Amino acid sequence: MGEPSFLSTKQGRKIAYHRSEGQGPWVVFLGGLKSDMQGTKAVFLEEWAKQQGRAFLRFDYSGHGESSDDFTDGCIGDWAEDTAQAVAALTQGPILPVGSSMGGWQALLLARSMPERVAGLVTIAAAPDFTEDGYWAGFSDEQKQVLEEVGHVELPSDYMEPYIITKRMIEDGRKQLVLRSPLDLPFPVRFLQGTADTAVSVATAVRLLEHASGPDMQLRLVKDADHRFSDGPCLALTLEAVEEVLAAGD
Repeated sequence: MGEPSFLSTKQGRKIAYHRSEGQGPWVVFLGGLKSDMQGTKAVFLEEWAKQQGRAFLRFDYSGHGESSDDFTDGCIGDWAEDTAQAVAALTQGPILPVGSSMGGWQALLLARSMPERVAGLVTIAAAPDFTEDGYWAGFSDEQKQVLEEVGHVELPSDYMEPYIITKRMIEDGRKQLVLRSPLDLPFPVRFLQGTADTAVSVATAVRLLEHASGPDMQLRLVKDADHRFSDGPCLALTLEAVEEVLAAGD
């Protein structure tokens, strides 16, 4: 894989990244919460991009992977800053964000903040607004009290050690919501979602599809696929969606 390079943000965070030059639009992989750029989907897409001579970027948000800071220091807005600055500094021209889980929310925030750069969008088990509709909505009165008094709560995860969810993450998440106001995606969009996903529901995927507006938008449900969406057939479907969006933009 080689050693990563690092980008210093305006906020003083150091973002680890791998980029490869090639034909645009740049494919930019945006990982999930507590995931990193060494994940199966990110590396798979990078290998494809290199074979095709396609420009590609993957990176770790602050508090993730090889980037600086602790996970518990971060929030959705911080990672949106990391994403926007990585795209601005490390890519040129049109981009195609591919966002997985929380990265799907980040892709939507990116499309909202710089629509002139986005040529298309692919999400995998996108989790927009999950801090509010998932965490906060699911907290018991006791958990909400602990969050207020202690500043964080611990939540079990099906995939790794418990998540530490901070009061700052919840409060900042309310500033980043994308399903409460118009969400225009004026480019080809493919949402991918597994029906066996225990982290993001099919209902969330349908809600995103119905809420967003755009001329070329599809939701593809994959029976029995889980949240990782990383087996051979799922990777092939992801690549198919990326190639389809790229072809639609040509």
